[in-house]
Amino acid sequence: MLSRINVIKSTRITASISVLALTMSLAACGGQQTAENPGTKESPSGTATETTASSPGKLDLGGNVTLTGAGASFPAPLYLTWFDALNKKYPTLKVNYQSVGSGAGVEQFTKGTVDFGASDVAMKDEEIQKIAQDKGVLLLPMTAGSIVMAYNLPDVAELKLTRAVYTDILLGNIKTWNDPKIAAANPGVNLPNQPITVIYRSDGSGTTGVFTKHLSAISPDWKTKVGEGKSVKWPVGVGAKGNEGVTAQISQTQGSIGYVEYGYAKQNGLKFAALENKAGKVVTANEQSAAKTLDAVTLPENLRAFISDPEGADSYPIVTYSWILAQKKYAEPAKAKAVEAMIEYGLTEGQKQAPELGYVPLPASVVTKVAAAADAISPDYKIAVEGANNNAAAK
Repeated sequence: MLSRINVIKSTRITASISVLALTMSLAACGGQQTAENPGTKESPSGTATETTASSPGKLDLGGNVTLTGAGASFPAPLYLTWFDALNKKYPTLKVNYQSVGSGAGVEQFTKGTVDFGASDVAMKDEEIQKIAQDKGVLLLPMTAGSIVMAYNLPDVAELKLTRAVYTDILLGNIKTWNDPKIAAANPGVNLPNQPITVIYRSDGSGTTGVFTKHLSAISPDWKTKVGEGKSVKWPVGVGAKGNEGVTAQISQTQGSIGYVEYGYAKQNGLKFAALENKAGKVVTANEQSAAKTLDAVTLPENLRAFISDPEGADSYPIVTYSWILAQKKYAEPAKAKAVEAMIEYGLTEGQKQAPELGYVPLPASVVTKVAAAADAISPDYKIAVEGANNNAAAK
C-alpha cells in the first residue's frame, strides 16, 4: 500500500496529488487510503500540559499523539496536505486520515473507531442521536467546494448543460451526445454521435448526497424516481469508488460524464460542463462562482447547512461545505488538545492552501463560528484565528 502521500511544498505551499496514484492506493488497500505522517511514537498516557508559548514545534502534548480520522474523499487531497504540514510544524502530533467516503466516515465515527470523522453532508438529527452521550459531536465545516459534471469528449473543449438536460442524461432519457437537446444548448459545437456513459459513486458518499439533493430540488422526475441520499439506485451508468475512482474512470472512458469534486477535476485536467443555475444563467465552476454561492447562504449557529439550489445570478448551482466530525469530549486530554490544534491549523494556514487545490476558503464569519465551537473541546488550548498569519496566539 502507498501508505503515505508526499506533498511538495514551495514558499506558497502548493500541492498536487495524482488521482491515479490515489486510486492505485485504494485498490491495493481494499478501498482505503491512509495518510500517515512520519516517525513519532504515540504516548500511552494521553496527558496534556498547557503551554504558554506558541512557535513551530512547541505544542506540548505531554508526549507523541496520533489522531485517526476517516470519511469523505471530497476534501481528502486538502486534508492530506494539512496533516503532512501539521506534522512538520508539530512533530509530536501525527494525523492519519482514511479516504473511505462520507457514509463510512460517519459510521466509523459513530462506532468510536476513529478520533474524528469527515462528511460532505451535515449529519441529520437521527444520525446525531446515535452518538454516545458521553462523547457528543461537533459538526465543523472546514472547507467548501463545487461538484462538477466532468466529461470525456476529446473534440469538445467546452460544454453547456441546462438543468433539464443534465437531469435527463442522468435519468437515461438522453442517451447520445448529439441529442438535439444537448445540441440546442451548444450551438456550433461538433457533438459526436456517441453513446453517453454515466459514471457514478458506488460507495456511500457525501458527494452523492449533495448531488442527488440538488437533482431532487430541480427535477420532480428525479425526486420521485430516484430521490436523494449518500447511496441511491442509479437509473443508468457505471459505478466507481470515491472521487478518486470516478475521476479515473472518466479519464479512461471516452463518451463518459460523471460528478466529482472540482479539485479532483482541476488537478487531473478533466473538462467539466458549465451548468445552468436557479437564476437561469449558465455558470462555470471555479473558486469565484463557488464563493458567490456561499455568500448567498447563511450558516446557522449549529453549523449545519444543506445547499440544494442556491440563489444568486452568479452562483454555481452545486456547492457544499465539508465537515469534520469531532467529539465534544475526549477521554484523553492530550487528544482533545491535539484536535483543537488540528482544527486551528485548518482554519488558519490551511485556508491559504485551499485555492491551490481547487477548494474555497471559508468566509471569515464561518471561520469565527467554527473556531468558537471547536474551542470548547479542550480547556488547555485556546484557538486563535483573528488576524492569524502563520501561528496562533498563546496556547
